[in-house]
Amino acid sequence: MSALLLVLLGLPFLAAVVLWVLPVPKADRLAAIVGAVVSGLVLVGSAVLWWDLLRPRSGSSTIGEQARTLPGRIHPYAETDVSWIPALGVRFHVAIDTISMPLIVLTALLVFLCCLYSLRITPRIGRTRSLIALLLVIETGVIGTFSAVDLVLFFLFFEAVLIPMWLVIDIWGDEHDPAGRRRAATTFVLMTVLGSALMLLGFLLVYRVTGTFDLEVLGQDPIRNGHGVALAAAVLIAIGLAVKMPLWPLHIWLPDAHAKAPTVGSVLLAGVLLKLGSYGLIRILLPVLPGATATIAPYLAGFSTVAIIAGSLACLAQTDLKRLIAYSSVGHMGFIGLGIATMSPEGLSGALFANIAHGVITGLLFFLAGAIKDRHDTSDLRTLGRALYARLPRIGGLLTFACLASLGLPGLAGFWGEMLVLLGAYHPANSLPRTTFQVMMVIAGLGTVLTAAYFLRLVRTLCQGDPAEYPAAAFAVDLSRIELITWAPLIALTVVLGVWPPLLLNHWNFL
Repeated sequence: MSALLLVLLGLPFLAAVVLWVLPVPKADRLAAIVGAVVSGLVLVGSAVLWWDLLRPRSGSSTIGEQARTLPGRIHPYAETDVSWIPALGVRFHVAIDTISMPLIVLTALLVFLCCLYSLRITPRIGRTRSLIALLLVIETGVIGTFSAVDLVLFFLFFEAVLIPMWLVIDIWGDEHDPAGRRRAATTFVLMTVLGSALMLLGFLLVYRVTGTFDLEVLGQDPIRNGHGVALAAAVLIAIGLAVKMPLWPLHIWLPDAHAKAPTVGSVLLAGVLLKLGSYGLIRILLPVLPGATATIAPYLAGFSTVAIIAGSLACLAQTDLKRLIAYSSVGHMGFIGLGIATMSPEGLSGALFANIAHGVITGLLFFLAGAIKDRHDTSDLRTLGRALYARLPRIGGLLTFACLASLGLPGLAGFWGEMLVLLGAYHPANSLPRTTFQVMMVIAGLGTVLTAAYFLRLVRTLCQGDPAEYPAAAFAVDLSRIELITWAPLIALTVVLGVWPPLLLNHWNFL
Protein backbone atom coordinates (compact mmCIF):
# COMPACT_ATOMS: atom_id res chain seq x y z
CA MET A 1 0.00 0.00 0.00
CA SER A 2 3.00 2.33 0.24
CA ALA A 3 2.96 2.58 -3.57
CA LEU A 4 -0.68 3.69 -3.46
CA LEU A 5 0.17 6.52 -1.06
CA LEU A 6 2.91 7.68 -3.44
CA VAL A 7 0.39 7.62 -6.28
CA LEU A 8 -1.98 9.79 -4.25
CA LEU A 9 0.86 12.25 -3.76
CA GLY A 10 2.16 12.27 -7.32
CA LEU A 11 -0.90 11.88 -9.54
CA PRO A 12 -2.51 15.30 -8.88
CA PHE A 13 0.81 17.09 -9.34
CA LEU A 14 1.57 15.30 -12.61
CA ALA A 15 -1.93 16.08 -13.89
CA ALA A 16 -1.44 19.74 -12.97
CA VAL A 17 1.83 19.88 -14.91
CA VAL A 18 0.17 18.29 -17.94
CA LEU A 19 -2.68 20.81 -17.82
CA TRP A 20 -0.22 23.67 -17.73
CA VAL A 21 2.10 22.55 -20.52
CA LEU A 22 -0.28 21.00 -23.07
CA PRO A 23 -0.87 23.54 -25.86
CA VAL A 24 -4.57 22.77 -26.26
CA PRO A 25 -6.64 25.78 -27.33
CA LYS A 26 -9.87 26.44 -25.45
CA ALA A 27 -9.16 23.53 -23.13
CA ASP A 28 -11.11 24.81 -20.14
CA ARG A 29 -13.85 22.18 -20.21
CA LEU A 30 -11.35 19.42 -20.94
CA ALA A 31 -9.30 20.64 -17.97
CA ALA A 32 -12.33 20.43 -15.70
CA ILE A 33 -12.98 16.88 -16.91
CA VAL A 34 -9.34 15.90 -16.35
CA GLY A 35 -9.43 17.49 -12.90
CA ALA A 36 -12.61 15.63 -11.98
CA VAL A 37 -11.24 12.30 -13.24
CA VAL A 38 -7.86 12.67 -11.53
CA SER A 39 -9.29 13.91 -8.24
CA GLY A 40 -11.91 11.16 -8.44
CA LEU A 41 -9.17 8.56 -8.78
CA VAL A 42 -7.38 10.09 -5.79
CA LEU A 43 -10.62 9.90 -3.80
CA VAL A 44 -11.11 6.23 -4.68
CA GLY A 45 -7.48 5.47 -3.89
CA SER A 46 -7.66 7.23 -0.53
CA ALA A 47 -10.83 5.33 0.36
CA VAL A 48 -9.13 2.03 -0.52
CA LEU A 49 -6.11 3.01 1.57
CA TRP A 50 -8.31 3.91 4.54
CA TRP A 51 -10.23 0.63 4.27
CA ASP A 52 -7.00 -1.34 4.17
CA LEU A 53 -5.62 0.64 7.11
CA LEU A 54 -8.60 -0.32 9.28
CA ARG A 55 -8.80 -3.94 8.13
CA PRO A 56 -8.18 -6.33 11.06
CA ARG A 57 -5.01 -8.37 10.77
CA SER A 58 -4.44 -11.73 12.41
CA GLY A 59 -1.91 -11.80 15.21
CA SER A 60 -1.67 -8.04 15.69
CA SER A 61 -3.75 -5.12 16.81
CA THR A 62 -5.23 -2.78 14.26
CA ILE A 63 -3.72 0.61 13.67
CA GLY A 64 -6.83 2.11 15.26
CA GLU A 65 -6.20 0.16 18.47
CA GLN A 66 -2.56 1.21 18.49
CA ALA A 67 -3.55 4.86 18.09
CA ARG A 68 -5.21 4.79 21.50
CA THR A 69 -1.90 4.22 23.28
CA LEU A 70 -0.43 7.72 22.89
CA PRO A 71 -2.39 10.66 21.47
CA GLY A 72 -0.76 12.12 18.38
CA ARG A 73 2.06 9.59 18.09
CA ILE A 74 2.19 8.14 14.61
CA HIS A 75 1.85 4.41 14.01
CA PRO A 76 2.95 4.39 10.37
CA TYR A 77 1.18 2.41 7.69
CA ALA A 78 1.79 2.41 3.92
CA GLU A 79 5.21 3.74 4.81
CA THR A 80 7.96 4.99 2.50
CA ASP A 81 11.20 5.98 4.21
CA VAL A 82 14.30 6.82 2.18
CA SER A 83 17.27 9.07 2.85
CA TRP A 84 16.86 12.43 1.11
CA ILE A 85 19.41 14.94 2.48
CA PRO A 86 21.83 12.83 4.54
CA ALA A 87 23.96 15.77 5.65
CA LEU A 88 20.97 17.24 7.50
CA GLY A 89 19.35 13.98 8.48
CA VAL A 90 16.32 14.80 6.33
CA ARG A 91 14.39 11.82 4.97
CA PHE A 92 11.57 11.40 2.50
CA HIS A 93 9.42 9.68 5.08
CA VAL A 94 5.68 9.47 4.43
CA ALA A 95 3.02 7.26 5.98
CA ILE A 96 -0.55 7.39 7.18
CA ASP A 97 -2.43 6.41 10.31
CA THR A 98 -5.94 6.81 11.68
CA ILE A 99 -5.37 10.46 12.59
CA SER A 100 -4.17 11.56 9.16
CA MET A 101 -6.21 9.26 6.92
CA PRO A 102 -9.67 10.81 7.50
CA LEU A 103 -8.21 14.21 6.66
CA ILE A 104 -6.67 12.83 3.46
CA VAL A 105 -10.06 11.40 2.45
CA LEU A 106 -11.73 14.73 3.27
CA THR A 107 -9.16 16.54 1.13
CA ALA A 108 -9.66 14.17 -1.78
CA LEU A 109 -13.44 14.52 -1.51
CA LEU A 110 -13.48 18.32 -1.44
CA VAL A 111 -11.00 18.69 -4.31
CA PHE A 112 -13.06 16.22 -6.36
CA LEU A 113 -16.25 18.15 -5.65
CA CYS A 114 -14.58 21.45 -6.55
CA CYS A 115 -13.39 20.04 -9.88
CA LEU A 116 -16.82 18.54 -10.51
CA TYR A 117 -18.42 21.90 -9.69
CA SER A 118 -16.13 23.57 -12.24
CA LEU A 119 -17.54 21.42 -15.05
CA ARG A 120 -20.51 23.77 -15.28
CA ILE A 121 -19.83 26.63 -12.88
CA THR A 122 -16.81 28.25 -14.52
CA PRO A 123 -15.04 31.38 -13.26
CA ARG A 124 -15.84 34.64 -15.00
CA ILE A 125 -12.21 35.73 -14.95
CA GLY A 126 -9.00 33.80 -15.56
CA ARG A 127 -8.64 30.41 -17.22
CA THR A 128 -10.39 27.35 -15.85
CA ARG A 129 -7.46 25.21 -16.96
CA SER A 130 -5.03 27.08 -14.71
CA LEU A 131 -7.50 27.09 -11.82
CA ILE A 132 -7.95 23.30 -12.00
CA ALA A 133 -4.18 22.82 -12.15
CA LEU A 134 -3.74 24.92 -9.01
CA LEU A 135 -6.44 22.95 -7.19
CA LEU A 136 -4.56 19.73 -7.98
CA VAL A 137 -1.28 21.22 -6.72
CA ILE A 138 -3.06 22.20 -3.51
CA GLU A 139 -4.28 18.62 -3.21
CA THR A 140 -0.73 17.31 -3.48
CA GLY A 141 0.53 19.76 -0.87
CA VAL A 142 -2.22 19.00 1.61
CA ILE A 143 -2.00 15.21 1.27
CA GLY A 144 1.77 15.52 1.60
CA THR A 145 1.41 17.53 4.80
CA PHE A 146 -0.97 14.99 6.30
CA SER A 147 1.32 12.08 5.38
CA ALA A 148 4.74 13.59 6.19
CA VAL A 149 6.65 11.86 8.99
CA ASP A 150 9.68 14.17 8.75
CA LEU A 151 9.48 17.72 10.10
CA VAL A 152 11.34 19.26 7.15
CA LEU A 153 9.12 17.37 4.71
CA PHE A 154 6.08 18.52 6.69
CA PHE A 155 7.28 22.11 6.37
CA LEU A 156 7.91 21.84 2.62
CA PHE A 157 4.49 20.35 1.87
CA PHE A 158 2.91 22.87 4.28
CA GLU A 159 4.48 25.71 2.28
CA ALA A 160 3.69 24.12 -1.10
CA VAL A 161 0.04 24.99 -0.54
CA LEU A 162 0.75 28.70 -0.07
CA ILE A 163 1.50 29.91 -3.60
CA PRO A 164 -1.35 28.03 -5.34
CA MET A 165 -3.93 29.35 -2.87
CA TRP A 166 -2.51 32.87 -3.18
CA LEU A 167 -2.94 32.67 -6.96
CA VAL A 168 -6.47 31.28 -6.63
CA ILE A 169 -7.49 34.26 -4.50
CA ASP A 170 -5.52 36.86 -6.45
CA ILE A 171 -6.55 35.81 -9.98
CA TRP A 172 -10.00 34.23 -9.58
CA GLY A 173 -11.27 36.21 -6.59
CA ASP A 174 -13.95 38.90 -6.51
CA GLU A 175 -14.09 40.33 -10.03
CA HIS A 176 -15.75 43.53 -8.79
CA ASP A 177 -12.95 44.36 -6.37
CA PRO A 178 -9.54 43.55 -7.91
CA ALA A 179 -7.70 45.69 -5.39
CA GLY A 180 -9.52 43.99 -2.52
CA ARG A 181 -8.77 40.47 -3.73
CA ARG A 182 -5.09 41.32 -4.21
CA ARG A 183 -4.95 42.82 -0.74
CA ALA A 184 -6.62 39.72 0.71
CA ALA A 185 -4.22 37.41 -1.14
CA THR A 186 -1.21 39.43 0.00
CA THR A 187 -2.32 39.42 3.64
CA PHE A 188 -2.85 35.67 3.44
CA VAL A 189 0.68 35.16 2.11
CA LEU A 190 2.38 37.48 4.59
CA MET A 191 0.65 36.04 7.64
CA THR A 192 1.24 32.46 6.53
CA VAL A 193 4.92 33.09 5.78
CA LEU A 194 5.37 34.71 9.19
CA GLY A 195 3.76 31.73 10.90
CA SER A 196 5.77 29.27 8.84
CA ALA A 197 9.04 31.01 9.72
CA LEU A 198 8.27 30.69 13.42
CA MET A 199 7.28 27.06 12.98
CA LEU A 200 10.51 26.27 11.13
CA LEU A 201 12.54 27.89 13.89
CA GLY A 202 10.72 25.65 16.37
CA PHE A 203 11.57 22.60 14.26
CA LEU A 204 15.24 23.60 14.29
CA LEU A 205 15.17 23.85 18.08
CA VAL A 206 13.71 20.34 18.24
CA TYR A 207 16.53 19.12 15.99
CA ARG A 208 19.09 20.87 18.18
CA VAL A 209 17.91 18.91 21.21
CA THR A 210 17.24 15.53 19.58
CA GLY A 211 19.40 15.42 16.46
CA THR A 212 16.50 14.18 14.30
CA PHE A 213 13.55 15.52 12.32
CA ASP A 214 11.79 12.13 12.17
CA LEU A 215 8.39 12.16 13.88
CA GLU A 216 8.38 8.39 14.40
CA VAL A 217 11.69 8.55 16.27
CA LEU A 218 10.63 11.66 18.18
CA GLY A 219 7.38 9.98 19.22
CA GLN A 220 9.28 7.03 20.67
CA ASP A 221 11.69 9.27 22.59
CA PRO A 222 9.96 12.64 23.14
CA ILE A 223 11.31 15.77 24.82
CA ARG A 224 9.56 15.46 28.15
CA ASN A 225 10.77 18.56 30.00
CA GLY A 226 8.54 21.62 29.82
CA HIS A 227 11.03 24.47 30.02
CA GLY A 228 14.06 25.98 28.29
CA VAL A 229 14.60 25.10 24.65
CA ALA A 230 11.67 22.67 24.63
CA LEU A 231 9.28 25.39 25.82
CA ALA A 232 10.62 27.85 23.24
CA ALA A 233 10.19 25.26 20.49
CA ALA A 234 6.62 24.49 21.58
CA VAL A 235 5.67 28.19 21.66
CA LEU A 236 7.13 28.85 18.20
CA ILE A 237 5.50 25.78 16.65
CA ALA A 238 2.16 26.53 18.31
CA ILE A 239 2.11 30.14 17.08
CA GLY A 240 3.09 29.08 13.56
CA LEU A 241 0.31 26.51 13.40
CA ALA A 242 -2.21 28.82 15.09
CA VAL A 243 -1.79 31.28 12.21
CA LYS A 244 -2.99 28.61 9.79
CA MET A 245 -5.95 27.42 11.92
CA PRO A 246 -6.39 30.40 12.59
CA LEU A 247 -6.84 31.22 16.28
CA TRP A 248 -7.56 34.66 17.69
CA PRO A 249 -5.81 37.12 17.36
CA LEU A 250 -3.94 35.60 14.40
CA HIS A 251 -7.10 35.29 12.30
CA ILE A 252 -6.94 38.72 10.66
CA TRP A 253 -6.18 37.28 7.21
CA LEU A 254 -9.14 34.90 7.12
CA PRO A 255 -12.30 37.06 6.63
CA ASP A 256 -10.94 38.98 3.63
CA ALA A 257 -9.46 35.83 2.09
CA HIS A 258 -12.84 34.09 2.22
CA ALA A 259 -14.81 37.14 1.13
CA LYS A 260 -12.65 37.67 -1.96
CA ALA A 261 -11.85 34.06 -2.89
CA PRO A 262 -13.85 32.22 -5.58
CA THR A 263 -16.27 29.57 -4.38
CA VAL A 264 -13.89 26.64 -4.84
CA GLY A 265 -11.14 28.62 -3.12
CA SER A 266 -13.31 29.28 -0.08
CA VAL A 267 -14.38 25.62 0.09
CA LEU A 268 -10.79 24.37 0.12
CA LEU A 269 -9.55 27.14 2.39
CA ALA A 270 -12.13 26.36 5.08
CA GLY A 271 -12.53 22.65 4.48
CA VAL A 272 -8.88 21.68 4.07
CA LEU A 273 -6.24 24.37 4.64
CA LEU A 274 -7.36 25.35 8.14
CA LYS A 275 -6.97 21.71 9.13
CA LEU A 276 -3.23 21.86 8.49
CA GLY A 277 -2.80 23.91 11.64
CA SER A 278 -4.95 21.80 13.94
CA TYR A 279 -3.44 18.59 12.55
CA GLY A 280 0.05 19.92 13.23
CA LEU A 281 -0.79 20.68 16.85
CA ILE A 282 -1.93 17.08 17.39
CA ARG A 283 0.74 15.41 15.29
CA ILE A 284 3.76 17.42 16.45
CA LEU A 285 3.22 19.12 19.81
CA LEU A 286 1.51 16.33 21.73
CA PRO A 287 3.86 13.41 20.98
CA VAL A 288 7.14 15.32 20.50
CA LEU A 289 6.93 17.98 23.24
CA PRO A 290 4.44 16.64 25.81
CA GLY A 291 5.96 18.49 28.78
CA ALA A 292 6.14 21.86 27.04
CA THR A 293 2.67 21.32 25.57
CA ALA A 294 1.28 20.85 29.08
CA THR A 295 2.96 24.13 30.07
CA ILE A 296 1.39 26.14 27.25
CA ALA A 297 -1.93 24.25 27.17
CA PRO A 298 -3.80 26.71 29.47
CA TYR A 299 -2.72 29.60 27.23
CA LEU A 300 -3.74 27.72 24.09
CA ALA A 301 -7.09 27.00 25.74
CA GLY A 302 -7.48 30.66 26.68
CA PHE A 303 -6.87 31.94 23.17
CA SER A 304 -9.15 29.23 21.78
CA THR A 305 -11.94 30.24 24.15
CA VAL A 306 -11.56 33.89 23.19
CA ALA A 307 -11.71 32.79 19.53
CA ILE A 308 -15.06 31.09 20.19
CA ILE A 309 -16.59 34.22 21.69
CA ALA A 310 -14.87 36.76 19.42
CA GLY A 311 -15.76 34.81 16.29
CA SER A 312 -19.40 34.55 17.35
CA LEU A 313 -19.68 38.25 18.20
CA ALA A 314 -18.08 39.16 14.88
CA CYS A 315 -20.66 37.00 13.10
CA LEU A 316 -23.47 38.93 14.75
CA ALA A 317 -22.04 42.14 13.29
CA GLN A 318 -21.54 40.91 9.72
CA THR A 319 -23.53 42.09 6.73
CA ASP A 320 -21.71 39.90 4.19
CA LEU A 321 -22.63 36.22 3.89
CA LYS A 322 -19.13 34.92 3.10
CA ARG A 323 -17.49 36.99 5.85
CA LEU A 324 -20.06 35.67 8.32
CA ILE A 325 -19.21 32.07 7.43
CA ALA A 326 -15.50 32.93 7.64
CA TYR A 327 -15.86 34.31 11.16
CA SER A 328 -17.89 31.26 12.13
CA SER A 329 -14.81 29.20 11.23
CA VAL A 330 -12.80 31.20 13.77
CA GLY A 331 -15.24 30.08 16.45
CA HIS A 332 -15.33 26.47 15.31
CA MET A 333 -11.55 26.25 15.13
CA GLY A 334 -11.52 27.71 18.63
CA PHE A 335 -13.44 24.64 19.81
CA ILE A 336 -10.88 22.43 18.10
CA GLY A 337 -8.03 24.33 19.75
CA LEU A 338 -9.70 24.00 23.14
CA GLY A 339 -10.11 20.26 22.64
CA ILE A 340 -6.45 19.85 21.77
CA ALA A 341 -5.41 21.96 24.77
CA THR A 342 -7.26 19.68 27.21
CA MET A 343 -4.86 16.84 26.30
CA SER A 344 -7.65 14.53 27.43
CA PRO A 345 -9.15 11.54 25.58
CA GLU A 346 -12.53 13.24 25.25
CA GLY A 347 -11.09 16.57 24.17
CA LEU A 348 -8.79 15.09 21.54
CA SER A 349 -11.53 12.85 20.16
CA GLY A 350 -13.81 15.87 19.97
CA ALA A 351 -11.16 17.98 18.25
CA LEU A 352 -10.51 15.30 15.63
CA PHE A 353 -14.22 14.76 15.01
CA ALA A 354 -14.91 18.52 14.84
CA ASN A 355 -12.06 18.88 12.34
CA ILE A 356 -13.82 16.57 9.90
CA ALA A 357 -17.31 17.89 10.63
CA HIS A 358 -16.22 21.48 10.11
CA GLY A 359 -14.66 20.61 6.76
CA VAL A 360 -17.85 18.94 5.57
CA ILE A 361 -20.36 21.48 6.88
CA THR A 362 -18.44 24.67 6.16
CA GLY A 363 -17.52 23.36 2.72
CA LEU A 364 -21.26 23.01 2.06
CA LEU A 365 -21.92 26.49 3.47
CA PHE A 366 -19.40 28.08 1.12
CA PHE A 367 -20.80 26.17 -1.85
CA LEU A 368 -24.22 27.58 -0.95
CA ALA A 369 -22.86 31.08 -0.42
CA GLY A 370 -21.19 30.90 -3.81
CA ALA A 371 -24.42 29.76 -5.46
CA ILE A 372 -26.34 32.65 -3.91
CA LYS A 373 -23.64 35.13 -4.91
CA ASP A 374 -23.57 33.81 -8.49
CA ARG A 375 -27.32 34.32 -8.80
CA HIS A 376 -27.45 37.80 -7.29
CA ASP A 377 -23.94 39.06 -8.07
CA THR A 378 -23.41 39.95 -4.42
CA SER A 379 -23.04 38.36 -1.00
CA ASP A 380 -24.13 41.50 0.87
CA LEU A 381 -27.05 40.50 3.09
CA ARG A 382 -28.54 43.99 2.84
CA THR A 383 -28.66 43.73 -0.95
CA LEU A 384 -29.71 40.10 -1.21
CA GLY A 385 -32.97 40.77 0.57
CA ARG A 386 -35.16 38.12 2.14
CA ALA A 387 -37.70 35.44 1.19
CA LEU A 388 -35.12 32.94 -0.09
CA TYR A 389 -37.57 30.16 0.78
CA ALA A 390 -39.93 31.55 -1.86
CA ARG A 391 -37.37 32.73 -4.41
CA LEU A 392 -34.94 29.78 -4.21
CA PRO A 393 -36.70 27.21 -2.02
CA ARG A 394 -34.23 24.35 -2.48
CA ILE A 395 -31.16 26.50 -1.91
CA GLY A 396 -32.91 28.22 0.99
CA GLY A 397 -33.76 24.87 2.54
CA LEU A 398 -30.20 23.58 2.14
CA LEU A 399 -28.80 26.78 3.64
CA THR A 400 -31.04 26.29 6.67
CA PHE A 401 -29.91 22.65 6.93
CA ALA A 402 -26.23 23.65 6.79
CA CYS A 403 -26.75 26.42 9.37
CA LEU A 404 -28.46 24.00 11.75
CA ALA A 405 -25.61 21.52 11.30
CA SER A 406 -23.00 24.20 11.91
CA LEU A 407 -24.67 25.48 15.08
CA GLY A 408 -24.47 21.96 16.50
CA LEU A 409 -28.00 20.61 16.24
CA PRO A 410 -28.08 17.09 17.77
CA GLY A 411 -28.38 14.45 15.09
CA LEU A 412 -26.13 16.33 12.66
CA ALA A 413 -22.34 16.24 12.35
CA GLY A 414 -21.63 19.54 14.10
CA PHE A 415 -22.89 18.32 17.48
CA TRP A 416 -20.56 15.55 18.56
CA GLY A 417 -17.20 17.24 18.28
CA GLU A 418 -18.16 20.28 20.34
CA MET A 419 -19.91 18.14 22.94
CA LEU A 420 -16.80 16.02 23.43
CA VAL A 421 -14.58 19.11 23.57
CA LEU A 422 -16.71 20.57 26.37
CA LEU A 423 -16.59 17.23 28.17
CA GLY A 424 -12.81 17.20 27.79
CA ALA A 425 -12.56 20.73 29.19
CA TYR A 426 -14.56 19.62 32.22
CA HIS A 427 -12.05 16.85 32.88
CA PRO A 428 -8.69 17.82 31.30
CA ALA A 429 -5.44 15.90 31.64
CA ASN A 430 -4.25 15.44 35.21
CA SER A 431 -1.27 17.77 34.70
CA LEU A 432 -3.52 20.72 33.79
CA PRO A 433 -5.41 23.14 36.10
CA ARG A 434 -8.90 21.66 36.20
CA THR A 435 -10.71 24.72 37.57
CA THR A 436 -9.26 26.94 34.84
CA PHE A 437 -10.43 24.59 32.13
CA GLN A 438 -13.88 24.27 33.69
CA VAL A 439 -14.25 28.05 33.57
CA MET A 440 -13.30 27.94 29.90
CA MET A 441 -15.83 25.16 29.39
CA VAL A 442 -18.59 27.43 30.70
CA ILE A 443 -17.46 30.31 28.48
CA ALA A 444 -17.24 28.03 25.45
CA GLY A 445 -20.72 26.75 26.29
CA LEU A 446 -21.97 30.33 26.07
CA GLY A 447 -20.29 30.45 22.69
CA THR A 448 -22.59 27.69 21.46
CA VAL A 449 -25.55 29.91 22.34
CA LEU A 450 -24.04 32.78 20.36
CA THR A 451 -23.42 30.40 17.45
CA ALA A 452 -27.08 29.44 17.43
CA ALA A 453 -28.03 33.12 17.62
CA TYR A 454 -26.10 34.26 14.56
CA PHE A 455 -27.01 31.29 12.39
CA LEU A 456 -30.72 31.51 13.24
CA ARG A 457 -30.57 35.25 12.64
CA LEU A 458 -28.99 34.55 9.24
CA VAL A 459 -31.81 32.16 8.35
CA ARG A 460 -34.41 34.70 9.41
CA THR A 461 -32.68 37.54 7.55
CA LEU A 462 -32.07 35.72 4.29
CA CYS A 463 -34.69 33.01 4.01
CA GLN A 464 -37.90 34.28 5.58
CA GLY A 465 -40.11 37.15 4.45
CA ASP A 466 -42.75 38.09 1.89
CA PRO A 467 -41.71 37.32 -1.71
CA ALA A 468 -44.15 39.96 -2.96
CA GLU A 469 -41.68 42.61 -1.79
CA TYR A 470 -39.19 41.58 -4.49
CA PRO A 471 -39.45 42.04 -8.26
CA ALA A 472 -39.84 39.06 -10.55
CA ALA A 473 -36.31 39.60 -11.86
CA ALA A 474 -34.99 38.63 -8.44
CA PHE A 475 -36.32 35.09 -8.81
CA ALA A 476 -33.22 33.31 -10.08
CA VAL A 477 -32.91 29.69 -11.17
CA ASP A 478 -33.05 27.35 -8.19
CA LEU A 479 -30.79 24.37 -7.54
CA SER A 480 -29.09 23.07 -10.71
CA ARG A 481 -28.25 19.44 -11.41
CA ILE A 482 -24.49 19.90 -11.07
CA GLU A 483 -24.98 21.70 -7.75
CA LEU A 484 -27.15 18.88 -6.44
CA ILE A 485 -24.61 16.25 -7.53
CA THR A 486 -21.75 18.23 -6.02
CA TRP A 487 -23.39 18.97 -2.69
CA ALA A 488 -25.11 15.61 -2.14
CA PRO A 489 -22.04 13.86 -0.60
CA LEU A 490 -21.60 16.68 1.91
CA ILE A 491 -25.28 16.60 2.84
CA ALA A 492 -25.15 12.83 3.27
CA LEU A 493 -21.99 12.95 5.40
CA THR A 494 -23.49 15.64 7.60
CA VAL A 495 -26.39 13.32 8.39
CA VAL A 496 -24.39 10.08 8.59
CA LEU A 497 -21.76 11.49 10.96
CA GLY A 498 -24.53 13.00 13.05
CA VAL A 499 -26.49 9.80 13.55
CA TRP A 500 -23.51 7.41 13.51
CA PRO A 501 -20.46 9.14 15.06
CA PRO A 502 -18.72 5.78 15.72
CA LEU A 503 -17.92 5.81 12.00
CA LEU A 504 -15.02 8.03 13.06
CA LEU A 505 -14.83 7.75 16.84
CA ASN A 506 -14.31 3.98 16.87
CA HIS A 507 -11.23 4.29 14.71
CA TRP A 508 -9.14 6.94 16.43
CA ASN A 509 -10.69 7.89 19.71
CA PHE A 510 -8.54 7.65 22.81
CA LEU A 511 -11.31 6.64 25.19
